[in-house]
Amino acid sequence: MYDPGQLRTFLAVAQTLSFTQAARRLGVRQSTVSQHVRRLEDATGRPLFTRDTHSVELTEDGEAMLGFARTILAAHDRAAVFFTGTRLRGRLRFGASEDFVLTRLPEILESFRRDHPEVDLELTVELSGTLHEQLADDRLDLVLAKRRTGDTHGQLVWQSTLAWIGAPHLRLDPDRPVPLIVFPPPGITRARALEVLEAHGRRWRVACTSASLSGLIAAARAGLGVMAHTRGLIPPGLVPVPAKAGLPELGEVDFVLLHGQGRRHAAAQEAADALAAAILAGGDRLHRQPTGN
Repeated sequence: MYDPGQLRTFLAVAQTLSFTQAARRLGVRQSTVSQHVRRLEDATGRPLFTRDTHSVELTEDGEAMLGFARTILAAHDRAAVFFTGTRLRGRLRFGASEDFVLTRLPEILESFRRDHPEVDLELTVELSGTLHEQLADDRLDLVLAKRRTGDTHGQLVWQSTLAWIGAPHLRLDPDRPVPLIVFPPPGITRARALEVLEAHGRRWRVACTSASLSGLIAAARAGLGVMAHTRGLIPPGLVPVPAKAGLPELGEVDFVLLHGQGRRHAAAQEAADALAAAILAGGDRLHRQPTGN
């Protein structure tokens, strides 16, 4: 009843909330994206998005379609694998930014392992900057990480605003340096935080450095300082720093998929493509923390 191509386009728009970015991700024209969405809306008899010249938002029916689209596409892909007789095999070296530890990425990986049991998946969780370096050195086949400001490479999965966060009781003295809780270099959020503070002439000091996100969260909960973090994934016990604190805006950050450019076995390439497709199809789940966190 529902065309898989149209459903994939729908998911791309739902995840980026932009027809332009969805077209860029899919490698098609924006008019094609609009046509696919219109035909899917005709098939359902319901509007799936509300849109104007400035914004795109899911309707209530669009939210419902998210679950249906993922289920239909997953079944479609499993059927294609079964009837073509192809089974993915080989070693896949996948790197993910630690930001995604708090999301539903483990559910996507579990589903991938269930669908492709003969793929040897090796997961590396690291800072985004480190993952970029390992990808360039051909030590990883696929990476899900933040993209540096100004970079355009990679497949956009999700764009989010960065926010200053800290303990609810934290109070910043405007006459003293901002106490920062940061990843070590080459952390991308660390670099962004220092850049904006320097650009606005705001003094700062490093109150805590940790390569572990859990370490940073613990320091922030203890009230040691503030940290730059994705607004959509603020950990429990922490809150956005009030605007009256006068901290400069951090801007937005892109989370992207990047494929390795080294010489890889065809099986690894196919496995990387399959995992990338699974992540893109389930990209909206990366916006949310697992229940109970």
